[in-house]
Amino acid sequence: MSRRILAVGAVIRDDGGRFLLVQRAHDPQAGRWTLPGGKVEPSETLEQAVIREIAEETGIRIVVGERVWSVDIPGGDGVVFEVHDFVATALSTDVTAGDDAADAGWFSPAEMRDLPLTRGLIAHLERHGLI
Repeated sequence: MSRRILAVGAVIRDDGGRFLLVQRAHDPQAGRWTLPGGKVEPSETLEQAVIREIAEETGIRIVVGERVWSVDIPGGDGVVFEVHDFVATALSTDVTAGDDAADAGWFSPAEMRDLPLTRGLIAHLERHGLI
């Protein structure tokens, strides 16, 4: 039986259509670029977790919008991450990588295609009309 870990992420774009991405500092998929986010704490709602995680990983404050998808991601050792991703609006664009992020930055869809991204990220964004 798998152990499920509840997690969240955010799709955040600037006025130029660039996406906010973080480079994962730890496994799974260390070194790959992905949407910022992380684990939900026991006392948090999903929306509260998104706000906290984005602040920890990028240093920016956000306004959380609608949930765009939920997906199960196998993490190894019988762990499954149940990830809920939301659209969010950044209240600033000055990012500083922190917490579990080795780096953070804004990338156009064309630039993203040249990055080592987490598996399926482009497909999810395309499927939901975000690219």
